[in-house]
Amino acid sequence: MKDDLLFQSYIEDAKQPFTGWDFSFVSDTGRLQTELLPWSYGSLVLPHVRASSAMLDMGTGGGEFLSKLQPFPQTVHATEGYAPNVPIARKRLEPLGVTVSEVQDDEQLPFEDDQFDLILNRHEAYSPSEIRRILKDGGTFITQQVGGDDCHQINDALGVPVNEEFTHWKWEQAVQDFQDIDMEVSFSQEAFPVQRFYDIGALVYYLKAIPWQVPGFEIDRYLDELYSIHQRIQEHGYFDVQQHRFILIATL
Repeated sequence: MKDDLLFQSYIEDAKQPFTGWDFSFVSDTGRLQTELLPWSYGSLVLPHVRASSAMLDMGTGGGEFLSKLQPFPQTVHATEGYAPNVPIARKRLEPLGVTVSEVQDDEQLPFEDDQFDLILNRHEAYSPSEIRRILKDGGTFITQQVGGDDCHQINDALGVPVNEEFTHWKWEQAVQDFQDIDMEVSFSQEAFPVQRFYDIGALVYYLKAIPWQVPGFEIDRYLDELYSIHQRIQEHGYFDVQQHRFILIATL
């Protein structure tokens, strides 16, 4: 393993810093590619943004996606729960008139009752009852979620169990949660697109950016398993895993 210079170079390359929610270091170079979803989150949310007067973007990351939805409604707020992303989001979004709040408790959002007519949520946790509280009558909640079966092949290859915190999270449960609080789910869909890693460095970079996939991930701790995946990639050309995504639109 130590004599495998290609493996060592990929591991060293993966030590690049990750900021915001930007995977371009591996995605723009084609080292990580993902099969297309049967829907476009951006295309679904854009007409709602244009018709909104007060919107909230939950889990904005570094504000990369939200910043591309301009022109904005009159009032725009964003939340982010990952502390290192907060200053990045504020630097990008506040000059655009967006108020960014750091939020740690999904059950207690820092907003008034009936404050928003549109709430966006892309891959962020949420409380259905809290969404209902801050949403105006007739308001819309749109979320794309990462399901509990996401990329479990990574865990299998590293010999670690899937993170139990998320295994329960299913499309059917999310739909039922909103129906239980008398919100109408007008659209929902589920998909399992393939995500392909073309080198071990791209996988390590991904795992460093998504710490909840393998909690406590460290390169040295999983060096043998990573080398086995590297050998698999050298033999087959890639390492495939299956994402788990679902989307729903709920209206109050």
